[in-house]
Amino acid sequence: MENIKLIIDKAFGFVSKESVANYKLVTNEANKALHQGTGKGNDFLGWLNLPTSIDEAHLQDVENTAKILRDNCEVVVVIGIGGSYLGAKAVIDSLSNSFDWLQTDRKSPVIVYAGQNIGEDYLYELQELLKNKKFGIISISKSGTTTEPALAFRLLKTQLENQQGKDASRKLIVAVTDKERGALRTLAVQEGYKTYVIEDNIGGRYSVLSPVGLLPIAIAGFDIRQLVKGAVDMEGTCGLNTPYENNPAAQYAAVRNELYKSGKKIEILVNYHPKLHFVSEWWKQLYGESEGKENLGIFPAAVDFTTDLHSMGQWIQEGERTIFETVISVNEPNNKVLVPSDEANLDGLNFLAGKRVDEVNKMAELGTLLAHIDGGVPNLKIELPKLNEYYLGQLLYFFEKACGISGYILGINPFDQPGVEAYKKNMFALLEKPGFEEATKAIKARL
Repeated sequence: MENIKLIIDKAFGFVSKESVANYKLVTNEANKALHQGTGKGNDFLGWLNLPTSIDEAHLQDVENTAKILRDNCEVVVVIGIGGSYLGAKAVIDSLSNSFDWLQTDRKSPVIVYAGQNIGEDYLYELQELLKNKKFGIISISKSGTTTEPALAFRLLKTQLENQQGKDASRKLIVAVTDKERGALRTLAVQEGYKTYVIEDNIGGRYSVLSPVGLLPIAIAGFDIRQLVKGAVDMEGTCGLNTPYENNPAAQYAAVRNELYKSGKKIEILVNYHPKLHFVSEWWKQLYGESEGKENLGIFPAAVDFTTDLHSMGQWIQEGERTIFETVISVNEPNNKVLVPSDEANLDGLNFLAGKRVDEVNKMAELGTLLAHIDGGVPNLKIELPKLNEYYLGQLLYFFEKACGISGYILGINPFDQPGVEAYKKNMFALLEKPGFEEATKAIKARL
């Protein structure tokens, strides 16, 4: 099997080959700090060797649980926020039929999501959808008290018990949570739910290869063994003993940090394959939450091309020159569509007759790359041979490893998220949650 490929030559001219090559020592030190556990946030490195730690018994257990839900549910609701749902959705959306919801001959349950927002209309409409449906729930939360997923779980657990009865519901709820403590762990023990553990040393945004991601992906009908195999192979490719010149994670971290030093403050992740939209959303959380602290960090943004060439394309081409692009390119589509000839040729497209639609897409990709470089936008490129479980597993681990290295180069802790707590404190105070009385008084004084 091939590896995904990182291409950095279109960044040169904006930064020099020599300056990027000079990152060899610092990336080696960052990689060593990760593997030896000597860097910041070293209590959250469980993701680092996660792929190679997954054994046959674990995969079989996840597949067995997935089969129970597949056999007994029309819909499975994945409840979680941030990394507790984005990784699973990224993989599932990438591999699913684009018009999945219209298929009547489904072999897998429909996967929907809750707990990722506090939209009352969203939750009402979801509850309406689930009426008279056989549905199951995967509740994903270390604590069980995070507001968004806890609220959704309370609503949907009640609905499931009302529709199916308490005894039947127990078999249709899976808790992915802390090993020993927390509200969700306590409830799971009391009710007898099937459980999986989120290890203490794995943060949410690095958890896609744990049961957080593997279970929903398996329920959706995709091959988690190939996903893990891709990640295992990339773990080796980006390992401690891999030379800088052969380590794509180290090189990606180096180039983006050198571009950042040169004034490129915004990284735009680009895809030309609409199925990859939620890979970009997962990536945005991974890098935004990891690097955006201490008034530092590249701002992660994303676009779907060619769609967004007709909206954001103008800004990228001629806006402030503080951006660079990283393009995810899929070499070979999974299907083949040829452009037909038309006798009248009113649309003027007969020059494309007989060509694959993907050839048109690839020329749009190449033409855009050339235009953006001419417009002052450095471009990196990540090539996937195909869009499947194996290469997605490689891509996910590649981004995780590069993020750890990049954070250490930046000098921050890439594994905490202290800023996330600020809004929660204010929200709890405004809702007058017990224990927040002083904060409530302080906020009311400001309003």
